[in-house]
Amino acid sequence: MTILGVGVDLVHVPSFADQLDLPGSRFAGVFTPGERRDARDRDPSLRGGPARHLAARWAAKEAVVKAWSDSLHGSPPVTGDDVWHLVEVVTDAWGRPRIRLHGQVAEHLRGDLHVSLSHDGDYATAYVVLSD
Repeated sequence: MTILGVGVDLVHVPSFADQLDLPGSRFAGVFTPGERRDARDRDPSLRGGPARHLAARWAAKEAVVKAWSDSLHGSPPVTGDDVWHLVEVVTDAWGRPRIRLHGQVAEHLRGDLHVSLSHDGDYATAYVVLSD
């Protein structure tokens, strides 16, 4: 396995939650129905509730774009800047995350994506490795 790119992102959950609640927020269209359902269905008693899980998914989307960008270093971008809705975090029956790509991202991004999500206090983070 050759590593083609690495991406990491850190999100402050309370600030992210505030932005989610704003009318016309940039986050209105970036999460798939499956991501919203998964975040809503997780343990609501946990601090941060659904926003906590959406923050981790946002971090994963950002980390995917960073890993992909890393793999293209020195080459021009192959898509526009608005691709977050085309990167989806899905989970299996045990809650383990994977990345599913859609549209032009699925057409252009080559390689395997490995993702890890984590929460600590008021922060959510994601780490993505793009390999061949």
